[in-house]
Amino acid sequence: MPTPEQIWEDADLPTRRLAGLALNPSVPEGILLRLLSDAPLAVRMVLCRDRILPDAVVDAVIEHPDTYTRSFFARNPHVDPAQRVRLLDDPEWFVRAHLAEGPRVAAPAQPRPLPDEAVVHMISTYDDELLGGPFYQQISTGLRRSMPTHPVAKVRRWGVGSWASLSADLRAALLTDPDDGVRETAQRHARHQDPAWVESVLPDRPCHGRADVLLHHALSRAVVDGVLARPVGKGDKAMIAVNPSLPPDVVVLLAADPVAEIRGLIAHREDLGPAERRALVADPDPDVRTNVAYRADLGPAERRALTTDPHPDVRLAVSLHSALSEEERDQIDYQVPMDDFFVFHPAPEVPRDPMTVRRNALSNHPLLRRRAARDHLLPPDLVARLADDGDLGVRVLLAQNHPDAPAPLLLRSFLEYTGPERSHLTTRPDFPTNGLAAFADHEDPEVRALAARDPETEPVVVERLTQDPEYEVRAAATRHPNLPQSRLAVLLGDEELAHAAAANPALKPDTIRRLVKTDGRRVGPPT
Repeated sequence: MPTPEQIWEDADLPTRRLAGLALNPSVPEGILLRLLSDAPLAVRMVLCRDRILPDAVVDAVIEHPDTYTRSFFARNPHVDPAQRVRLLDDPEWFVRAHLAEGPRVAAPAQPRPLPDEAVVHMISTYDDELLGGPFYQQISTGLRRSMPTHPVAKVRRWGVGSWASLSADLRAALLTDPDDGVRETAQRHARHQDPAWVESVLPDRPCHGRADVLLHHALSRAVVDGVLARPVGKGDKAMIAVNPSLPPDVVVLLAADPVAEIRGLIAHREDLGPAERRALVADPDPDVRTNVAYRADLGPAERRALTTDPHPDVRLAVSLHSALSEEERDQIDYQVPMDDFFVFHPAPEVPRDPMTVRRNALSNHPLLRRRAARDHLLPPDLVARLADDGDLGVRVLLAQNHPDAPAPLLLRSFLEYTGPERSHLTTRPDFPTNGLAAFADHEDPEVRALAARDPETEPVVVERLTQDPEYEVRAAATRHPNLPQSRLAVLLGDEELAHAAAANPALKPDTIRRLVKTDGRRVGPPT
């Protein structure tokens, strides 16, 4: 089976025109059904994968005789997941595999969860090989939380996967579960907390398995001493430095290690003692002092020493300490970086403390306000306050993350921020359309392309943008309903833009019928 990219690359001009029609919101349902029935595979791929479909077309997709056509719909990110799971018991494993794999969505978007009952059915009946990593993204938060106690044994087995975060009671219940598979899975996870067993399976060469053990599993004294005396790989000591099971005396030992990287890793440990912490506050390496400056347990004297540290990274780190008053924070000579990535952050499963979020939002410190701006539950008064913040990072993070980010903020953020996930801003619910024609001559092509979103952009401007040096601008303008029909007719014959031209909602009904009749002559029966 060719990849989707190969299918599209092999499509000729008439096929690409038909694929454009498949996306055109003005094309009637009857023609969509004809395309589904008779069009080449590339057209069916676009139709089934890249748009919301009328119910009658969905019904026809589900019953379509071609496996690949159904599989494209199984990965459609636009339709309701409840429509996709109509393929839950498809006779072809290929379709079921694509349903489990889920839609391809551009970061930072995530596929919408499948209905819980569908997920339970898939876990209960699908082969494990079909339920890989992407499948987990389609499981709702509520179902994930309930898995360790779910009435279906196979689902409980999945719940064992969150072993590290389970309570002692839940672990004990899973270790004595009436289902053999659940018990055995739980016992495998429990072994990772048995230093003798971990020692027995530790690979004796550098590899992913050895790294996993040294980083995460309970280590025996013999393993720790072996790493200290005779490390197998150059990263062994750094790995055990972050392992939660590291003995206290070794934590003390590594806090004074001659390698600054090791001391810096130890500086993050929750079990770091007061004496070691004080020594790291005075460490000669600024990276080590920066790491220790983020610790919540710093005493007043340690904070005072770090607030006047000669290195700016150290002063910035300690300036965020929660024990500081705003007056104390203001007295620190810190510099706020402006080269950070201001991107979307998924909401945490446990909501942040509202009082802490409010305190951060009202702080004079831009980095604390940036933390608050990422919160999806920020109340309206703080949204209004941060939308007018003087810091670019605060404004853009609010625009990227808050569901009620106001339209003027979204546009301003897009104009001012040019870093990763800039385009995500245009997907926010209230991104504006009116007034964007003013950017038709902007030097930034991403900004110029905004003019194609404005329903009032003049036809002459739209036509000019179809000749823009940048393809994305040309394609966006080609889809604009104000594009003159004469220019649209020319672009229907353009190898590069025919697909976008056929998707233009202003395409006249007789043109649509002519394209289906002309290009459809070459169409054979379904693959």
